[in-house]
Amino acid sequence: MCPTEHPPGTPNTAPGAPGLTGAPPPVVAGEPVQVADGVFVIPDRRVELVPNVGIVVGDEAALVIDTGLGPRNGAYVLEQARRLAGDRRLYLTVTHFHPEHGFGAQAFKGAATIVYNRGQRDELRRKGRAYLDMFRGLGASVAAELEGVELTGPDLVHDGEAELDLGGRLARLRPVGPAHTASDQVVLVDDRVLFGGDLFETRIFPITPYFPPHDADVDGARWIGVLDRLSGLGPEIVVPGHGEVTGASLITEVRDYLAYVRDEAGRLRAAGLSAGEAAAQIDREARDRWDTWERPEWIALTARSFYEAAATA
Repeated sequence: MCPTEHPPGTPNTAPGAPGLTGAPPPVVAGEPVQVADGVFVIPDRRVELVPNVGIVVGDEAALVIDTGLGPRNGAYVLEQARRLAGDRRLYLTVTHFHPEHGFGAQAFKGAATIVYNRGQRDELRRKGRAYLDMFRGLGASVAAELEGVELTGPDLVHDGEAELDLGGRLARLRPVGPAHTASDQVVLVDDRVLFGGDLFETRIFPITPYFPPHDADVDGARWIGVLDRLSGLGPEIVVPGHGEVTGASLITEVRDYLAYVRDEAGRLRAAGLSAGEAAAQIDREARDRWDTWERPEWIALTARSFYEAAATA
């Protein structure tokens, strides 16, 4: 199932998108690490554009969460999943449609049942080609991993929450977007382990894909509300989209940062500062306040998205 072509004029790199100069190749590597009974993560090793990949193994079936960037990474993830799952039935889902999370899905076609929520499928159709072009422009190593990509739609589409009984292990696929994207999804395993994709990352400033007019679906206010609800689930183990596996305090940390940017953007707009002036001031202050976090390039985009949202509040 191929997404439709992107709108004419979409750039190869979105305006304001942070670059990846000097980053190592975005290759999923290493052994899966067990973080709970039957729940494994292939760690991202803090490599840019490598996600934490989940593999959940039950008595009867296994679920893969995210694929890595492109067919070679997808094939590696499939190999690791098959090694852990044996001849059990395989499912694949993604936390959101972005290339490093879902553009390896073609490796699973015919080997697993691919399950997306309806919003993910629709967002892939609307934006997939544009994001493929944009990511190819991020550098030669990224383009190499995207060589031969076939945008792959789901075998099954669900509306609302879906449950996968893997045999003695239950995975709940819960759409929560719009937030980071229009169709974010979390996966809660046995009410203990939460896979959140890029709704939260460990010691990394939240990625805000605010690239108007090409993509402005990020919704910071809803994102904060989503994090409040996820905190209320009380997960014991939290698997972020990027960065180390940790506990529920990460959700609160990211929520507090986003609330800070929201409040400051609204205050500075009301004081008469321009979007650029407000973003610059928030950038300076946030870098000092969260001085152990990486990828501060995203602060200004987050500030601009909240600044524009304040105009319609």
